[in-house]
Amino acid sequence: MHVASLHLYPLKSCAPLDAEALDVTLRGPVGDRRWMAVDANGRFLTARQHPRLVGIRALPDDAGIVLSANDMPALHVQPPANDAPRREVVIWDDTVHAVDAGDNAAAWLTQYLGLTTRLVHMDATVHRPVDAKYGKPDDEVSFADGYPLLVITQSALDELNARLASPVPMARFRPNIVVASTAPNAEDGWRRVRVGEVEFDAVKTCIRCVFTTIDPATMTRDPGGEPLRTLLTYRRTPKGVSFGMNLIPRGTGRIARGDAVVVLD
Repeated sequence: MHVASLHLYPLKSCAPLDAEALDVTLRGPVGDRRWMAVDANGRFLTARQHPRLVGIRALPDDAGIVLSANDMPALHVQPPANDAPRREVVIWDDTVHAVDAGDNAAAWLTQYLGLTTRLVHMDATVHRPVDAKYGKPDDEVSFADGYPLLVITQSALDELNARLASPVPMARFRPNIVVASTAPNAEDGWRRVRVGEVEFDAVKTCIRCVFTTIDPATMTRDPGGEPLRTLLTYRRTPKGVSFGMNLIPRGTGRIARGDAVVVLD
C-alpha cells in the first residue's frame, strides 16, 4: 500500500488543497483547519448549512492565508497578533477561545456568505481535546470535526462509484490521506498504521452526513441525496453511514505522496 494523494483544508469547510507532502503535528497536519468561520454568536459555520463555504479557496503562505472565491476580490489575512482579541467559539460540543482575525476578514466572509460572520484562528495556545472515548488525555485536534486526520482507501471510492449512476470525486469525503493498492474499505480493520515515518492510531470510522451530498463544483446538494443514499445500502452501521477512518498521530514528521503505508495492528 502507498499514499496516493494528500489534502489540506486550511479553512474549515473550504475547498481542498492538494499537497505533495504534509508535516504532521500531534493535532494534525500543519495548516489544516486552523481557521474557521463563526456566526455572530460564535458558533462554527459549516457547509452542511452553508454550502457556499466549499467555494472558498484558502491558500496558506508564509504570512497567513489568502482567501479567494468567484466574484470576490482576493484577501490576504495575517495570523492575528498575540494580543489580538480572543473570541469564545463553539464547535460541536467544544468551547474554545480562538483568536479573532479582524474586521477585514469578517467583512469579506459576511459579504460572501450573506450573514454576519467572523473569522477565527487556532494558534498554539488554543487547546481542543479529542473525544475521551477514543483518544488519550493529552490528544488534541484542530477545527476538524473530531480527529486530527482522516484516511480513505481509493478502492473504497472506486467501489462506491461502481454503484452510482454518476461517479463522485474523493473531494466529497474530505480526507487528508488517500491510500492506494488495497481492498475496498480495508481501513475499517486498522488499529495502528504507519504512513511514511509517522505512526497513527486508527480510532474510529468516520460517520458520514449530508456534507457528502454537496457538489463542490456547484455548491449545491445532490437532489437525489447521493452518494449518501447509495452508501446507506451497504455501509450502514448502528451509528450511521461509515466511510473512512479517523487517525490520531502518535508522533510527528513528514508524510509524502508515494510513501509506504504499513498496518501495524
